[in-house]
This record gives sequence, C-alpha cells and structure tokens, in this order.
Amino acid sequence: MNQSEALAVVREQLTERRYIHTLGVMETAVKLAERYDVDIKKAELAAIFHDYAKFRPKEEMKAIIINESMSVHLLEANTELWHAPVGAFLVEKEVGLMDEDILNAIRYHTSGRPGMSSLEKVIYVADYIEPGRKFPGVEEVRELAEQDLDKALLQALKNTISFLISKNQRVFPDTLYTYNELVLGGNINE
Repeated sequence: MNQSEALAVVREQLTERRYIHTLGVMETAVKLAERYDVDIKKAELAAIFHDYAKFRPKEEMKAIIINESMSVHLLEANTELWHAPVGAFLVEKEVGLMDEDILNAIRYHTSGRPGMSSLEKVIYVADYIEPGRKFPGVEEVRELAEQDLDKALLQALKNTISFLISKNQRVFPDTLYTYNELVLGGNINE
C-alpha cells in the first residue's frame, strides 16, 4: 500500500483536524526514521494508521477489547487509550495490513511498552511532538528528539505521567513499565 492509498483510507475515518494531525505525525515520523535508521516506509504507514480507530464508538472498541482478549487493564484505563490497540486490530482486519512491526507501533503509540522497537519509539515520539502539538513540555521533547530517541521518549513519558497524576487519573501499567525500563536500563544518562 502506498502513501496516497493509505491516506485515502484513513481520511474516511478521521475528522479534518485529526487528519491534519496525522499528516504532521507522518512527516515527523519520516524525519525521525531517517535520523534513527528506522524503516521509513514502515514509519510512514504506522504514522498514517496510528489513529485509525480514534473515532470509533466506545461500545465498539470495548467489545473488541473483550472479544479479542486484549489486556484487562485497558478496561480500567482511560478510554483515550483504547483506539491504539483497537486500531491495530482494525487495521489488520479491515485494511489487511499484516506487518507486525507496523501493527505494534500503532498498538503501543499511546501507552508505550517495555521492549519497544525503534519503530514503536519513533511513532510514539512523532505523535507527541508533531508540529500541531502545543502544550507545556513539548518543545523540550522536540529538542531531545533531535539528539536521542530514548531521551525524548523518556521525557514524553515523564510529562504524560506527571499530567495524569496532576489530574488524579490512572496511569496505564505499560506506561509505568516503559518509564521504569528506560530509567533502570542504563541507556539514559541524566
């Protein structure tokens, strides 16, 4: 599937505003993939499809989570996380995209997970820093992304965890596990 075919499929699923966001994620993901020697075609497709399920009804997403035996923690989490794993499932079933690397990048772009591939990190960070994003801390992550993908990912996770805590919201376990792995893994010099 080429870029224009993928964008045409996704455009049917998204609002205009979310489609513009998706274009920003795609452009950012391609730049990060080039910088960090990640497959550019896979980064492009994962970015295009990352929000494929964003506007699906909550009831449909909940049913898929249950019927496909996805993590029970998802049902306890903020419903904003659901579109990522459900999106990976639907992209495989409805679009026919079978590449597990791409599907995992879609699946974990909101939560992260321990043992993230470079492609998964690229999509997580690209979604966080795309040019349309404007919130406290995003500039720091953009700067870090120019130097070190793991440091950018760690700062994005820190920002997300701090934000959720400040709002008295649950932090999804995989997000904490990812943060802990990066901190304890020794790759990050602070």
